[in-house]
Amino acid sequence: MDERGPLCVGIDPHAALLADWGLGDDIAGLERFTRTVVEALADRVAVLKPQSAFFERFGSRGVAVLERAVAESRDAGALVVMDAKRGDIGSTMAAYADAYLDPSSPLFSDALTVSPYLGFGSLRPALDRARAAGCGLFVLALTSNPEGAEVQHAVRGGGRTVAATVLRHLAAENAGEAPLGSFGAVVGATLGGTLNELGVDLDMGGALLAPGIGAQGATAGDLPGVFGPAVGNVLPSISRGVLRHGPSPAALREAAAREAGLMAETVA
Repeated sequence: MDERGPLCVGIDPHAALLADWGLGDDIAGLERFTRTVVEALADRVAVLKPQSAFFERFGSRGVAVLERAVAESRDAGALVVMDAKRGDIGSTMAAYADAYLDPSSPLFSDALTVSPYLGFGSLRPALDRARAAGCGLFVLALTSNPEGAEVQHAVRGGGRTVAATVLRHLAAENAGEAPLGSFGAVVGATLGGTLNELGVDLDMGGALLAPGIGAQGATAGDLPGVFGPAVGNVLPSISRGVLRHGPSPAALREAAAREAGLMAETVA
């Protein structure tokens, strides 16, 4: 982020965006879209975040496109956050960790998004594998979708919200690491004053992946008000706000540079 600017660009090849680019909703369209984004941005943005579901829907051929995108992005110097939101228990969680957090896997990524809502302890296989491999996790804490509130804002017996509990667990995992630990949280940029009402502590020693900028309504200017003193640890994430400028590689690069500049003015 210091070298390339505080920006994460999603790679979200959903059907409507493929159509906007004049591409078919098929494996050829998926491959053309993904290669264009990677070739245009991987040597200049800090983070690329492929959404696994948009590749999985094409079966094994789509996953093969995802594997190439991960490898080529990392070779070009971008960090890759795999947006797969995995969450399970025991050997199944360990298998997900093997898929995304084992350096020998073709899907090995610098970080993986995971869900803690089977209990934070269910993430232990992924936490351990990430720590051993030198990569990280972004754990869903306060997401930008309105439906998330019914779980994340719920108050536990001791008066602490579920989201605050997740953040406290992350603080414990990151304890003693400097400048930041490897375990971050997903906290939506659309939440406005909600965070103060929930009594959460965002200074948990890890990065904060912040979706919701652009199409969901948040702007770079909203970040200081949402994240307060923790704004310097925010990795703003934007997808359609950059991708809609394709298929021109030059236009994608210009849009990413513009967004990174806006983010740098507020995330400091």
